[in-house]
Amino acid sequence: MSGRPTEPQPLHLEPIVPMASFASLLERHDMLPSWEGARRQDLEVSEGTTVLALRYNEGVVMAGDRRATAGNVIAHKRVQKVFAADAYSAVAISGTAGMAVELIKLFQTELEHYEKIEGTRLSLEGKANFLARLVRNHLPLAFQGLAVVPLFCGYDEVKEAGMLYTFDVVGGRYEEEDYAATGSGGAEAKSFLKASYRSGIGEEEALRLAVEALVAAAEEDTATGGPDVRRGIMPNVVTVTATGFAEISEERLATIATAVLEARP
Repeated sequence: MSGRPTEPQPLHLEPIVPMASFASLLERHDMLPSWEGARRQDLEVSEGTTVLALRYNEGVVMAGDRRATAGNVIAHKRVQKVFAADAYSAVAISGTAGMAVELIKLFQTELEHYEKIEGTRLSLEGKANFLARLVRNHLPLAFQGLAVVPLFCGYDEVKEAGMLYTFDVVGGRYEEEDYAATGSGGAEAKSFLKASYRSGIGEEEALRLAVEALVAAAEEDTATGGPDVRRGIMPNVVTVTATGFAEISEERLATIATAVLEARP
């Protein structure tokens, strides 16, 4: 049989549009993990406990204990709870440890992706808003007992000051004035800071207050692990200033922790 050759059909390709949000890109291609149907009672999960942050004259100190619990059992003794979000901000985790770490990794990737696409860093408030959105996206898991509640801080290059942000389980974002704490021992740590904190302190005093607050929390909350000088288990402590994110060495923390523990009644 003869006939006219079939004309080639035009290809309809979806245009590739750069996205400032890496999570939106993953969601668009159905690549984000789904936890639908997961139940807290079906899982043996580790829980991160106490993290805190406080302002001082150069920026912000952020600290976390190293203990993770699974029910009434100590699951891990050297968990990292404080991470660099980018060069000028830090984020700490409490709640379901595994999911919290994954959320932080996604947050870090989001900030890096935004900087590459836009050619500039997101503002500190913009970072806090974006983190609130990620927490809000975990709301279905929170209803099932798998909550993630971070703490965020950074150095605002416009205001030339350290800033603190807390969040609730539904993604509410709140700017704090001088100090903040969350996790199972957060109330005890915050009570200590309320009684001991004063504005305009230097870095050394801020580091000591952070360690003292964790010790105070550990004395009242069994899920919080205080510094263990004999075993070399020190809190995870960082600073964020005009020069950027910096981790405090374990040697320096051991000296501070020893002084704090010796001064306890």
